[in-house]
Amino acid sequence: MAKGLLFGPAGIPSSTKVQTTQAGIERVYELGLGCMEVEFVQGVKMSEKSAYSVGEVGQRTGIKLTAHAPYFINLNAQEQEKVVASKGRLLHTAHICSLFGGQSIVFHPAFYLNRPPDEVYQTVKRNLEQVVTKLRAQDNQVWVRPELMGKGTQFGTLDEILRLSVEIEGIAPCIDFAHWHARTGQFNSYDEFINILGQIEAKLGRKGLDDMLIHVSGIDYGKKGERKHLNLKDSDLQYLELLKALKDRDAQGLVICESPNREQDALLLQQTYNAL
Repeated sequence: MAKGLLFGPAGIPSSTKVQTTQAGIERVYELGLGCMEVEFVQGVKMSEKSAYSVGEVGQRTGIKLTAHAPYFINLNAQEQEKVVASKGRLLHTAHICSLFGGQSIVFHPAFYLNRPPDEVYQTVKRNLEQVVTKLRAQDNQVWVRPELMGKGTQFGTLDEILRLSVEIEGIAPCIDFAHWHARTGQFNSYDEFINILGQIEAKLGRKGLDDMLIHVSGIDYGKKGERKHLNLKDSDLQYLELLKALKDRDAQGLVICESPNREQDALLLQQTYNAL
């Protein structure tokens, strides 16, 4: 892992002439960014052959890759077939990600469905343990990262994803600062960002800050939390304060930008960070 933070887009940059993953990685490299998240949010539609090809481009350019699993995952679904399908989607994402040399897969873990959060936690934990056990049996070392979620109906508070990361080997958090701001209406100042990083270190030790996967974007939110992503300059997210906190705590890892203008905001974040 490179010292400091690497920045890049969630998905193929919009300015890529041919919208393929390989061309997207080349474009990320041309732009001078350092990483890219491969988006499988509508399903894992990449063959093993293509994954190897993607990996070759990633290797040649030095661009670090991660993957986002399909949205259709709910490890707390009431119907067993939906839980089985959810675990299958995670395993498939992790398999393809490992073939292209990706380090982590990110996913939205579950909905509470009006059940007690403690009960949902145990259900999610049990299902995730089964996923990680299968991956390690296949010698797949990809990190599985539940995302910090932006709505109160979604499982994935800061405490929940950190607790999973402590209790299950092979699980680590994806910290989405915009989601947490949307969900709480807070956590949008330097001191509050430092507080989040402090909580991560308290639970996971220094290694929790040494290998982070971070999502950042502008966000539109209301009383129920996240509505949609915005470009940073159209939002109230105090990204300069966030970058200062990350720099002051010497956070390391990947910062994936999910703004609608993804590569422009990734460049804005990188330039701002490098100027600090």
